[in-house]
Amino acid sequence: MKKISTLLSLLFALGVLADAQVEYDRYFTDNQLRIDYYLFGNSDTVSYAVDRFVKEPEWGGPRVHLIDDTGYGMYYFEVTLPDSDFVLYSHGYCLLFGEWQTTDEAVNVNKGFHESVIMPFPKEPVEVTFYAKDDHLELHEMMSVTVDPKDPYIMPTPKLPYAVYNVYGGYPSDKAVDIVLLPDGYTEQEMGKFVSDCNFFMESLFSYAPYDSYRDRFNIRAIMIPSQDSDISKPGEGIYKNTALHCQYWTFGSERYCMTFDNRTMKELAGQVPYDQIYILANSPKYGGGGIFNSYCVSSTGNSYSSDVIVHEFGHGFAGLADEYAYDGTCNYLLDVEPWEPNITTLVDFEAKWKDMTEKKTPVPTPVDAKYEKTVGVYEGAGYQLKGVYRPKIDCLMNTFKGERFCEVCERAIERMIKLYTE
Repeated sequence: MKKISTLLSLLFALGVLADAQVEYDRYFTDNQLRIDYYLFGNSDTVSYAVDRFVKEPEWGGPRVHLIDDTGYGMYYFEVTLPDSDFVLYSHGYCLLFGEWQTTDEAVNVNKGFHESVIMPFPKEPVEVTFYAKDDHLELHEMMSVTVDPKDPYIMPTPKLPYAVYNVYGGYPSDKAVDIVLLPDGYTEQEMGKFVSDCNFFMESLFSYAPYDSYRDRFNIRAIMIPSQDSDISKPGEGIYKNTALHCQYWTFGSERYCMTFDNRTMKELAGQVPYDQIYILANSPKYGGGGIFNSYCVSSTGNSYSSDVIVHEFGHGFAGLADEYAYDGTCNYLLDVEPWEPNITTLVDFEAKWKDMTEKKTPVPTPVDAKYEKTVGVYEGAGYQLKGVYRPKIDCLMNTFKGERFCEVCERAIERMIKLYTE
């Protein structure tokens, strides 16, 4: 496998790639291309296989910032002209498969996961190359495929018989963050509740900073697909439901972790409208959810924490924010590597994080003391690790729900992502 040199990582860090703007109309149509593929493997190995190419009606992403220079995510793909290093489009993301690889099950079992990426539909043949990061965040080439837009086997997206509810917006897609809401566990009789929950999602999102200042940069649409059963599956309780997206609690053995493994259905539903982010609303009173950067988010809608869960999970899925809480005995981050997430640090490269937001008089690390309650600092305990990983504030919505707001560092990260999609 080809490994991208540390030069590319340096370019990410310096933002050099941001200057390489691509003329959208020269290379792409208004349509969207979805590449479905499989990942097979275990905790130590992985192989890629193409499933299919799908032409969807409308590209919902940006038309200016086509090159991803954030360095975010554990996976990355880029689109180039054949036999050329000229990059037309690139995007970083994370995958459920990557999380599964860290589980005990992955040590002894091989599994396959269905995944997808989306990109503007090309006018001429292009090369699409997939990369994955190792534990030291170096990129390795995993698969390269040629996409010929004239290929007769590129499938049109199926036109599904479900209504679209416009929750909010109506702004041009290239100037807005397009969110598509998908229902799971709502029966035909409960679709009115889904509409109410969509409106609650919108109200929740815009009740938190910095989203409240950027309402005119969001479109929110919902696909009205009913489920046969109400509520969703709870394998840990022996409860299984027949629902549209097959969401379930106890993902990877974690009771509150609520996700779906039915990627194809999710992406076919989402592809009915232009989208940047997919958010599944699960019709369940049980607290739970999950969010994977530039993949999708889930939250339950029937508990007292619903509003906080919605924006917390969207922090993962949209802005690449890490969890800031910690458990005893866990070890998820190498302490000699600076994490890619913008709101945690190992102090290996604190300069690239929020050092500019920390006053010189603030001690580093910063004591978890009431004296520093409102201070942006460097507080030990984050990313599930009690030692060696640090967060910006004593509390934040990416830590607990007590303060009911994002810290200044997370707010800045969210704001930067909004502008990346809309300016």
